[in-house]
Amino acid sequence: MNFLTIGHRGVMGVEPENTLRSFIAAQHAGLDLIELDLHLSKDGALVVMHDADVDRTTDGSGPIAEKTLAELRALDAGHGERVPVFEEVLDAVRAPLQAEIKDTAAARALAEVMLRRDLVGRVEVSSFHDEAIAEITRLVPGVRTALIASRYDVDVVDRAVEAGAATVCLNIRRLTLEVVEHARKADLRIIGWVVNTQDHLRLVRALELDGATTDYPQIKRTGRFTA
Repeated sequence: MNFLTIGHRGVMGVEPENTLRSFIAAQHAGLDLIELDLHLSKDGALVVMHDADVDRTTDGSGPIAEKTLAELRALDAGHGERVPVFEEVLDAVRAPLQAEIKDTAAARALAEVMLRRDLVGRVEVSSFHDEAIAEITRLVPGVRTALIASRYDVDVVDRAVEAGAATVCLNIRRLTLEVVEHARKADLRIIGWVVNTQDHLRLVRALELDGATTDYPQIKRTGRFTA
């Protein structure tokens, strides 16, 4: 399998994260996969935003779960961009997506869209939460899933296997050869995040990872030629 370059919330290093503008820029940069985050609005819309609150990435404040889609639409998500719903991203870009879900409620909403639009081949589902992966696996036959971890040990591999995930997405700052070897023995794909420096990129290549999630589109060019 070729080395995968994954755009983190689009290309959040240069465009407002989790916006259509950021996703389109990631596609134009030729990144192999686009990562995004999903939450449910008060009225059940599958909205694209990382935090549970809107404060950091918009001009509004308060929890997403307490706002309707119309209220979220009224916010500025950066450079005049609006908070998108998942279906808009599907229509705006052709690239494969990695959709991160925060809980089982989001898993159920995502499953409905995936089944209705036949997205098993295009969308990989990721989560920090084993139960969310288990739920999407139950609801969407054949779905590809990835377990994300920030603070972890070799046990993350056992968790991924138990959850049925084919991939582990691991914080590059904590990644060790022991974890990589354990994951390889379990036939798991390994993605490092967030890879924004040449040192981290060299580590990714030295450990022979399957890909890297980055905030910057330049990795598509440098990632294939950095030893």
